[in-house]
Formats: sequence, structure tokens, C-alpha cells
Amino acid sequence: MSENYIKHKYDPILPKKDEWPVVKLSKSRKDFIKRVAEASKRSVLQITGDNMALLKEELETTLYREKLRIKQNPWDVDPDDEKDFWRKVKSSLVQISADINTTKTQKKKKYLEILDDITMRYSEEIASNFIHSHYKVTRRIVTFGFARLLNAARVKGFKSVFSNQYTLQDKIQVVGETDQIRELASKGTIVMVPTHFSNLDSILIGWVISVLGLPPFIYGAGLNLFNIGIFAYFMNALGAYKVDRRKKNLLYLETLKTYSSEAIQFGVHSLFFPGGTRSRSGIIEKKLKLGLLSTAVEAQRANYQKGQDDVSGKIFIVPVTINYHFVLEAPSLIQEHLSLTGQERYYKESDEFSTSYKISKFLVKFFTKGSDISVSIGKAMDVLGNYVDTDGNSMDRNGRVINTRDYFISNGKVTVDMQREEEYTYRLGNRIVEEFHIINRIFSSHLVAFTAFQMIKKENIKMDLFNLLRLPEEDIVIVYDDFKKECQKVLDKILELESEGKVQAAPHLKGDLDAIISHGLANVGMYHAKRPLVKNEGGNIETQDLSLLYYYHNRLDGYDLEKLF
Repeated sequence: MSENYIKHKYDPILPKKDEWPVVKLSKSRKDFIKRVAEASKRSVLQITGDNMALLKEELETTLYREKLRIKQNPWDVDPDDEKDFWRKVKSSLVQISADINTTKTQKKKKYLEILDDITMRYSEEIASNFIHSHYKVTRRIVTFGFARLLNAARVKGFKSVFSNQYTLQDKIQVVGETDQIRELASKGTIVMVPTHFSNLDSILIGWVISVLGLPPFIYGAGLNLFNIGIFAYFMNALGAYKVDRRKKNLLYLETLKTYSSEAIQFGVHSLFFPGGTRSRSGIIEKKLKLGLLSTAVEAQRANYQKGQDDVSGKIFIVPVTINYHFVLEAPSLIQEHLSLTGQERYYKESDEFSTSYKISKFLVKFFTKGSDISVSIGKAMDVLGNYVDTDGNSMDRNGRVINTRDYFISNGKVTVDMQREEEYTYRLGNRIVEEFHIINRIFSSHLVAFTAFQMIKKENIKMDLFNLLRLPEEDIVIVYDDFKKECQKVLDKILELESEGKVQAAPHLKGDLDAIISHGLANVGMYHAKRPLVKNEGGNIETQDLSLLYYYHNRLDGYDLEKLF
């Protein structure tokens, strides 16, 4: 991966908005929603095996869970007619059961009508509402607003607000396979799969897509974010479709997956966070949610079934890591992770992003602190996890060109085989996790947090994690010289791993060690009231919040660096 980051904005690969796949989709939105609802219905019937008793059971389960959600966990963004709709569903189900004169065929017809109503409602609820003029305005607001804040931070005086001395490309470094993603986006369909640490990720990735000159992507955004006015505007404008994580019933999940699959088949570039939600622990995602990922595999097979055997019908998976020195939500995320019992339960979303004012305040703090972000674009893969070249050809591990279509054939033709596609999805998930670790960009803040926590852990070797985290912070002091020595060992290993192509190290890790440590201490968790690491008056290292230190330490989980201690 290239060490150089882009310093300019690329020309758009599709200059005319009418050429953008997302614009074509928005123009046929009504028909597309109907197609999604129909395909979702077929999918549910396939799962229930066209068995009326099983279908009835799924409809009743959906009704029960939806009524429970409305009562126990309502959101402002929920439609006003929620109660009325589900009351009608209940009434219809009761009526079918009560009518003893209804034949099996008539009952089945009525159950199918209810299924129609529900999948149609879900499809309309999920569907994105991309409006080109809003997209342009949002893009300008994000670019202008972020750039003004950046210059206000770096250029002194009133004129700073109007200065162009620093660009967002100085602040947000985009590295990696930028040319390849542009080339492939003009040939086939991209599915971008980033790591997920912060609610800022969606807007940040939207900006990166724009800077790379790519047409807008659609992506799934948590419905809870639409509760907030400013986020709702940005999400709608950037092409977000809505994902309601409260809904766990089969009908909703199948409609959501179908929406994603149909959009990819339509040729719309898509983005989803395969971890499903923000990393609570600060660890790079290891176990991915395979539901939405399976829609890329399904869409690839469907394209081959339609005879789209050339590169235009090919789907390219592009892993992306977002690298921060600090994450605004870290305190509540790590507490949530530590208190997790493993049982399914509703989480109250942390309130760092609960109002437009808090978001604005955070953005000002973030940009004026001068802490950098980097976004690493990985090598593109096909849906089987094989690397592809810039022409879209899939390559095996020995660099030989292979035909992805062959993997979907049985008895001489492309066929549906759910078990086979599950296996391909599982394989793809593992490959994405591997790529996340390869393109992860290690910062000085990750280095110092990892080293400090491992030293504290070694000092208290008999304690389990939870007892360790209960240690009084005021009792923990690490002698600077010892800390420096251990940082050097970890840094040497990181640079060795980088030379082997197993991870990326930020350029600031190549200088003087004292300067690297100083940089790491200045940046790690810089926004938090209690800092994960500080240098005390005696020049030694202390922590003000051990749980936060653990969170930032976790970024380097998965590289066996703990064996150095």
C-alpha cells in the first residue's frame, strides 16, 4: 500500500449525474420498491417451504415482536401509523383463524395478502430517498464546513475562517488502492466494506467517496441516527437506506437483505459495515455479520444467471479501514462492551450524538485539536475473496486468472445453491477480516496505549481483566525509561510486520522514539475528560481511565504483540 496520501480531488469518473447508478435507481424508486417487496415475499415463501402453518407462525411472530417493540422501545423516527398498521394485521390474523368456513386455499390467499402488506411496508421504510440536489448541498456543507474548522485551528486570526491554506486532504489522509477502486467502479459494481468505530464513519466515508471522484454509494445507516435532524438530512442526502436493528423478525431481515441484493444487481455501488455496528471494544472486527455480506454473493450469482458474464456484471469487494487517534464515543462503548452479558437485550444508544449541538461541538473540538485521521483503501476482491486486477480479472493465490462464474455452476449451468453460497459468504468474511488487519494503519496513539496496558497487565499478572480494570488509577505509575524500552520493542515488531506486508505503519512512526511517544500521548483519547495516558510532573506515565486505555490498546489486538511482554 502506498505511503503517499492523496493531496487533490480526483475528477469524477461519471461527470453527468444522470449516469450515476443511484440517480437511475431513485428515478425508478416506486417500481424498485415493488420489486424488492415481491422478491422478499418469494424469499420468505422459499424459507417456509410454501407451508401455510409455517407462514402463519412467521406472521404471528412478526406481529408479536413488532407490538413488543412499539411498547418497549419506541423512537421518534417511527411512523405515526405504526399502531394502526399492526392492529390491522392482528385483526386480519384473528379473522382468518376465527372463520371456520374458510377453505385452506382461501386462508393461504389471505396469509399471502398479509405477507404482501408487510414486505411492502418494510421495503418502503428501508428504501433510500436520494435527491441529487440535496447530495450536492451536503457535499459542499461537509467539505466547506470541515475545511473552515481546520483552517480556523491552524491559521491564526479572523481571516482564518476564509483561509484555504490547509485542505481536508491534509487532515484526512486517504491511502491505498485509490486508482484501482476508480478503475473498477467504471467497469463493474463496488461493495465497500469499512471498519466501524464511530458514528462519524458514514459522513467521513461519504466525503472519501466524493474526493475519489466516485459516484454516490448507497449504504445502510442505523434508523436511530434519523432521530437527529442534522444526521437525518445528511443520511438521506448521501443515499442511506434505513436499517432498524430493533427488528429481528424473518420478514424484516429478508426484506433488508433483498433490498441490498437488488440494489447491487441494479449496478448501484454499495457500502455496508460488515461488523454490523460500531466496535464496542475498540478491536478491529473479527466476527462479521454475514447477512448483508451474503447479498453480494447472491447478487453475483443472479448477475451470472441473467447472462451478465463480462466485467460489467462483476461485483468487487473493497475493504477499508478508518484509523482514528481517538473515538468520541469510546467511554460509553467500552463500558457497554464490559457490561455485556451475552444475552440479547436492547442497548440504549450512547448520547454523545444525541443532539445537533453536541455533534457540532464535537466537530469543532475534533478539527481544532489537530489530530489526523487516515482512511486505508484495500485491494479489491471478488465475492470469493480472490484479489482482482485493474481489469477486473480474478486471480488465484498463484496469480493465475480464474473465472468466478465457474464457482456458481452445477450440471453445466448457473444454479441457486444456498448451502454453497453460505460457504462462499463465510469465506469472504474471513478474507475481509484478514485484509482489515493488513491495511490497518498503526498510529503512535495505538502504540503507546498498547504498550502501557500490557505493562500494567504484566505487573498484575495474576489478575483477570475485570479485576485489573478495577485497580485504582492513582496507584498506577510506569517509569518513563521502562516505558520507552518496551515501546521500542513493540515498534520494532510493528515495523517488521509492515516489511512483511502484514500491517501499515503511519509515517510518524518512523522518527525519533521520544517524539513518537510524545505524539502518541498528545493524541490518544485527546477529547476525553479523563485521559487514557498522561505524563506526570515527574516525567513518568500515568492513566486517568484504565478502561479507556484498554479500549485504545485493543486496536493492536490480533498481531500477537502481547507475546513481547
